Amino acid sequence: MSDTPVTTTLCKGPASRREFLRVGVSALGGLSLADLLAARAAVGSNTTNELPTSVILFWMWGGPSQIETFDPKPNAPSEYRGPFRPIATSMPGIEICELFPQLAKVAGRYSLIRSLHHEMASHNDGSIELLTGKTPSVADATSTAKSEHPDLGMIASRLRGSRSDGLPQYIGIPTQPFMTRPQYLGVSHSAFVTGDPSAENFRPANLTIHGGLNGRRLDDRINLARQFDQHRRRVAPATHIPSVDVDRVDGLEAFHQQAFQLLTSTSVANAFDLTREDPKLRDRYGRHLWGQSCLLARRLAEAGAGVITIDALAPKQGTPLYFSWDDHANAQNGWDLAKGMTWRAEHMDPALSALIEDIHQRGLEEKILVVAVGEFGRTPRVTSANGCLGRDHWPQAQSALIAGGGLRMGQVVGATNSKAEYPAERPLHPQDLLATIYHHLGINHRHEFPDFSGRPIPVLSHGEPIRELV
Repeated sequence: MSDTPVTTTLCKGPASRREFLRVGVSALGGLSLADLLAARAAVGSNTTNELPTSVILFWMWGGPSQIETFDPKPNAPSEYRGPFRPIATSMPGIEICELFPQLAKVAGRYSLIRSLHHEMASHNDGSIELLTGKTPSVADATSTAKSEHPDLGMIASRLRGSRSDGLPQYIGIPTQPFMTRPQYLGVSHSAFVTGDPSAENFRPANLTIHGGLNGRRLDDRINLARQFDQHRRRVAPATHIPSVDVDRVDGLEAFHQQAFQLLTSTSVANAFDLTREDPKLRDRYGRHLWGQSCLLARRLAEAGAGVITIDALAPKQGTPLYFSWDDHANAQNGWDLAKGMTWRAEHMDPALSALIEDIHQRGLEEKILVVAVGEFGRTPRVTSANGCLGRDHWPQAQSALIAGGGLRMGQVVGATNSKAEYPAERPLHPQDLLATIYHHLGINHRHEFPDFSGRPIPVLSHGEPIRELV
């Protein structure tokens, strides 16, 4: 399927509603919203396609243990079953780890996938597999690889196009997954990153006027930026500065003006404004990074953003090494699987359960799909180092939670063997999970994009929506 862009006329003219402008100084340099608009126009992707569906990805980077989350094995030998016990959920026959009592209460509103598997055993390679649906061409054991293909949010941004109100289609809270790149789609389809929504007086950088910058001073900054652009045009041919695109500079002022206009939208500003929420609901989510990230994600999805990722790293400062779900035994720091999982569950359990409940209470369970997953699972056999327990990387079996999206909830899809080593029933791949996500987003997962050489690259070369869910 070819990718035929549709262009629309850009808004021009001076920014209005000056006192409502919330544009950061960063919008005058770096990858600002104006830069995104300019890049999208350059590739003819300034379309408006405001589809009613959204995905929130709770990205558990580091690789959560399937046994200590959604696939407990109480009958396995002690060296496999780990330090925690399972608890019953509100759905008969479905058990999860005892660390998640609030998620257990809302089990009828999500489904569990227990038979995901692939072959990428390093963090970045596994992440690329899960987020792009493409197996890295060369395995990288050092976990420094970057993606050769765009991730699901970048693809959604490209195919769904720009929204008329300026709300980005792809948003990363507090940042986007660091190993993925837009590649042949163009930098304009990278995620708009918000920063930490649990911070006091939270405002995304590109939506906030810094340090008393009022409307008059903002106009001064615009004029300064215009003069700087003109200077760059004069010096670029003489100095051969490779970073200066003279043709792009010609139209940059118009894109700045459009960015300023879009950012005056009260609907966009309101979507990012957590103070509009009932304080009791904010407390229910949790006044920490994961809780406020889930709440902000719901607001952004409700407002119409296509893909929102929550980078589920450590929700507070001062955690020794265990900023992710990478639960190796670590005697040097005295931190092990039990300590790490307990600490993380205290934040994830209220945050994710509140998100699932909130979506239902607002009647958004058809519109918003929530997915919680990492790049792989952990070794079924527990390792030990001077009394500290751990599990190592294990892509051969992992679990995912999926909620909403108008899908069939309250079930378990697939199963692993008695030690959580390999799929025993209904083996599924990350591509099947991604195909299910694209199905919800209204994206043809066989759509093709030309890469840098003009070769057609499908969104997914294999994988189908999971039939038990759709």
